[in-house]
Amino acid sequence: MNDKITNWTTSDDTMVENAIRRGATRRELLHMMLAGGVAMSAGGLILGRASRALAATPVSGGALKAAGWSSSTADTLDPAKASLSTDYVRCCSFYNRLTFLDQAGVPQMELAEAIESKDAKTWTVKLRSGVTFHDGKPLTAEDVIFSLKRHLDPAVGSKVAKIAAQMTSFKAVDKQTVEITLADANADLPTILSMHHFMIVADGTTDFSKANGTGAFVKEAFEPGVRSIGVKNKNYWKSGPNVDSFEYFAISDDNARVNALLSGDIHLAASINPRSMRLVETQGDAFVLSKTTSGNYTNLNMRLDMEPGSKRDFIEGMKFLVNREQIVKSALRGLAEVGNDQPVSPANFYHNADLKARAFDPEKAKFHFEKAGVLGQSIPVIASDAATSSIDMAMIIQAAGAEIGMKLDVQRVPSDGYWDNYWLKAPVHFGNINPRPTPDILFSLLYASEAPWNESQYKSEKFDKMLIEARGSLDQDRRKAIYNDMQVMVAQEAGTIIPAYISNVDATTAKLKGLKANPLGGQMGYAFAEYVWLEA
Repeated sequence: MNDKITNWTTSDDTMVENAIRRGATRRELLHMMLAGGVAMSAGGLILGRASRALAATPVSGGALKAAGWSSSTADTLDPAKASLSTDYVRCCSFYNRLTFLDQAGVPQMELAEAIESKDAKTWTVKLRSGVTFHDGKPLTAEDVIFSLKRHLDPAVGSKVAKIAAQMTSFKAVDKQTVEITLADANADLPTILSMHHFMIVADGTTDFSKANGTGAFVKEAFEPGVRSIGVKNKNYWKSGPNVDSFEYFAISDDNARVNALLSGDIHLAASINPRSMRLVETQGDAFVLSKTTSGNYTNLNMRLDMEPGSKRDFIEGMKFLVNREQIVKSALRGLAEVGNDQPVSPANFYHNADLKARAFDPEKAKFHFEKAGVLGQSIPVIASDAATSSIDMAMIIQAAGAEIGMKLDVQRVPSDGYWDNYWLKAPVHFGNINPRPTPDILFSLLYASEAPWNESQYKSEKFDKMLIEARGSLDQDRRKAIYNDMQVMVAQEAGTIIPAYISNVDATTAKLKGLKANPLGGQMGYAFAEYVWLEA
């Protein structure tokens, strides 16, 4: 029998390789391939090929250094409170989740050996055996229950409290089995549990300064807003990590971040802007650009409960004033797809492709501004390097406004403190949203009436009811129809403008190997440290 497998692609090979890195058993890998229509006999060939590919490439050793673009004094080691990309990278290094999303966006098992349900309401989670925390404590059902219940405690301040609220009861069936009951059916639970906030911590943890997780790295140092350092967990339950240590910090200025890479100070510069790409590309083969389009976007938010966003015609005017094509071409250098003012990207199965983006029409914009009584007034627009390419976007929108007599006062503020002092608070400001795996998560975090990150303070009882209905439906066609309608509602009613879905670009030294795309975002869904290696 030859090595050619019908309907099996290189992406599928990558999925198997990633599963092996995650510690999947041979039985789990064969089950994955059977689900993909691969015969058992062919599965053995694929496993052999994947194993050979992995064995031929990773190199052990080295001190990995990488820089993100955002951090603050509110940086945390508590997964429940994680809010910035630096938090996500840190949590992925020190902790594990019950599940993770593979390259195709399909939930796979991590600390869980299996997650099953007959009605999508009561779920049974079987844990892997032989997993220990950094302090040597074995992983048990009580750890999982404690970790999940924390999100329900208002005193914790979990960023996903609203999502976790659907989990109404937990039961330890035995030391390695947990039963989770939801308030209503939700077929997305295995995917939800792959979110960075649902990392598993030890039962009873109140002091997170030690970052006592089950992850690939053990915390050596952590200075909020400065840096974090992890060293290889020699008792890790999976093979790996490949590197001996991992240091991560933020360099908010894009040019400085790229220059640190080019000078050899770091191995990875995360999320560089399009202007910096040319500089990297001129360096020949010494550096590599890793591109991922997975739902990341920078949006313009107008609070509906504040002036001028409380005037509906101001919102309509702004939506006609945004030249999405120019933003993609100029601000994002073509590394994006035109957005249609709702958060479910074209990479998602539930994306509503029939919902067309609002056309650029300055005259219609002027009509609405005049109707709102704001034409000629000076309207502050808050932008910052903290929100990817928001300053370039703001300049384009400001110039279009000037052509029709609309004065937009673009106020550029520092990255430090932006998310605490301006985001969600200023009447008109930019945000930047990292990819989320399901429409339910996006809508629950950003658009439900009580959403914790409701950027424009959008409120709709109808929307809230539709969210609940879609969440519990096992009818895929019905679910897709509901999500399509909800995307239309957000695009037409909310005070958020999403001009484009951005392709994230991470720049790395050519010596950094093993970096893959992931639907949760750049830097391999923020989990890269565990899987990459440094070529000698």
